[in-house]
Parts: sequence; C-alpha cells; structure tokens
Amino acid sequence: MDAAKKARLHAAGWRTGDAADFLQLTPEETTLVEIRLALSGYVRQVRHERQWTQSKLAQRIGSSQSRVAKIEAADASVSLDLLINALVSMGASAQEVGRVIGRTA
Repeated sequence: MDAAKKARLHAAGWRTGDAADFLQLTPEETTLVEIRLALSGYVRQVRHERQWTQSKLAQRIGSSQSRVAKIEAADASVSLDLLINALVSMGASAQEVGRVIGRTA
C-alpha cells in the first residue's frame, strides 16, 4: 500500500497492518510461514521447469497427486520435511534449498 493511501486510512481512523499483525503471529511464526511459502513456491517452479506433472512428482516421493497440490499450496498439514523431500527428489541440491530459505530473511 502506498504511503498516501495509508495516511488517508489512518486519518479516517482505520488501522493498517500485514497478515502477521492480523493473525497475531510472533516473529518466529512469521519466519516459518515465509519459509513454508518460499519452499512450496520453489517446488512448483522446479516441477514446471522439469515439465513434471503433479502425479509424476507424487510417484517420485511416494505420495499422491492431491498431496503434491497441498505441497504447492503451502498447506499447513504439509511438513517442512516433505517440502524438502519433494525438492531433493527433483534434483535440487542442499545449496539450492538453502538459497530459497535464505531469501526469506
């Protein structure tokens, strides 16, 4: 949101913030959410680059297509372990995974 719009809202008595403010997340929880979003987005990006279907990735990680859809949607039921497993199964290196996580800082 641009500064002028934010100032108008504040002048009218409105409060502004981000999702972390609204959900009352701690800084640690915010960081975990950002890591989860970054990894899930990278799973989708790498899968598209490799021209793999969700079903093919699911087969590689011993899961289902619907689970891969949840991985890519950063569903809360998906563990960080499964996110990393999906990336490694597609050939991502530890350095690549580290770079994705590092971009959230």
